Amino acid sequence: MRLLFCLFFSAALHAQAIRYSDVDVMRIHRSLLLIDTHNDVTSFTVEGMNIAQPQPKRHTDVPKLRQGNVGAVFFAVYVAAKSVEGNHAAHRTLEMIDTVRTDIIARHPKDFQLATTADEIVAARKAGRIAALLGIEGGHAIEDSLRLLRTYRDLGVRYMTLTHSNNNNWADSSGDVPRHNGLTRLGRDVVAGMNRLGMMVDISHVADRTFYDVLQSTKAPVFASHSSCRALSNIPRNMTDDMIRALARNGGVIQINFGCEFLSQASADSSSWSNPKVKPGARTTRAKLSDVVSHIRHVIKIAGVDHAGIGSDFDGVPCTPEGLDDVSKFPNLTRALLESGLTATDIEKVYGGNLLRVMRAVEKTATELSR
Repeated sequence: MRLLFCLFFSAALHAQAIRYSDVDVMRIHRSLLLIDTHNDVTSFTVEGMNIAQPQPKRHTDVPKLRQGNVGAVFFAVYVAAKSVEGNHAAHRTLEMIDTVRTDIIARHPKDFQLATTADEIVAARKAGRIAALLGIEGGHAIEDSLRLLRTYRDLGVRYMTLTHSNNNNWADSSGDVPRHNGLTRLGRDVVAGMNRLGMMVDISHVADRTFYDVLQSTKAPVFASHSSCRALSNIPRNMTDDMIRALARNGGVIQINFGCEFLSQASADSSSWSNPKVKPGARTTRAKLSDVVSHIRHVIKIAGVDHAGIGSDFDGVPCTPEGLDDVSKFPNLTRALLESGLTATDIEKVYGGNLLRVMRAVEKTATELSR
């Protein structure tokens, strides 16, 4: 009986959550390079919002980024599906590229520094600036032209989400009725072109069949810039366990989305965005910080710590988790991950190390294909 008691007491102590002081959390947090691969504040800067000034209604501004110790941000070059009408997609893409380069980087050079490579992200961090990168959201932005793809790359774009919520002429979306059964021949050419140009192929928003076609076509690791785990919240925008494992075998990474519906089944079930039975305007059940931890830990469990990352979708989602209200709250996530059992080395990979590895692999592939 005494032996059983001792074993039980030992197990209970082991299971007890490790607590960290605020000083220790911030010491670890400040040592990490945090790369967020999807932020939609550009939808507001393009309309005149000054990102350097406190923005109480927004998730993102410079004071919040500094408070959250964010080291690099891929600002979304978001091109809405409606821009296809009237052939305005390229026009909108150029406007969104300009708001990153002009309204964010050029207007605030003490805070931001343009980065187009992994090494330039690290250099910006060493210089005390936030690395600013560009990622196109919506493959219709290229208007079916590999020449436009090359132009966007020359303007600094370093990833493209192959679809948004709409199918385009060469790839099926998770948010539309299948039209091509995945990638068309042009779609495969787009993936090959991105490999040659050193642009990361982003499979967030694509249909499942498109995802697998991409893996068959690419010569470089691909990634999901802002998706989460379908096993924990069953929505089409999230990835199945099989997809996450396949992504890991490819060397890629899934960047966890902080939108409530992406994180919590209760949130998804109560949201008109993800559940057609819910009336528009109904209040969405809010996700929790622990839900973000669960998704990260789920990826680690099924695919390994080298394949999880952060793609918040801040300022692109109406509902964020309790405790992760905006970009200033990233220290809360660091604490929660530490107290869940992850080490500082694990978190370093999740926050930026894995994404840097993917970028370097993509850059290396481009160099090899250009020979």
